[in-house]
Amino acid sequence: MKKVVLFLISFICLLTLLMLLYLTGLLPSWLYPIRLGFLCVLAGGFGGSLYCLRAVYLNACVRKQWDHEWQPWYYIRPFVSLVIGGASYVFLKAGLLILEAGQQSDTTNYGFLALAFIAGLNVDKFLTKIEEIAESIWGIEKSRATQEKEYNE
Repeated sequence: MKKVVLFLISFICLLTLLMLLYLTGLLPSWLYPIRLGFLCVLAGGFGGSLYCLRAVYLNACVRKQWDHEWQPWYYIRPFVSLVIGGASYVFLKAGLLILEAGQQSDTTNYGFLALAFIAGLNVDKFLTKIEEIAESIWGIEKSRATQEKEYNE
């Protein structure tokens, strides 16, 4: 468990360092045209890392049921959250997800970052929503994992 906590804290420190590099203008110049996407990736990573730290706290301290077989999940989930944060940006930019009913000229990027954070925090629900959108727009059936989960609920 200590390795998992150390990994998650190190991961959050790396994300914080990348955020500080962005804020100080020290990132490579090629990254600035896609800076909102980059920030969404970071926001997803922060959301996923927070979710994992909470899971450690709940399973090890509150429920007293820490299971070593779940350790790979704690190492993989933050990276999945990074990807999902980036995917949320792509879906918003493509117009497949909408934050507001009407477009405003003074709209900020906070909605993008908030959605990326939430997507990283709750990967399963975000993927289910994306599958629903794909099914309604393109007729693509939901994945077997989603269908089995809905069946079991």
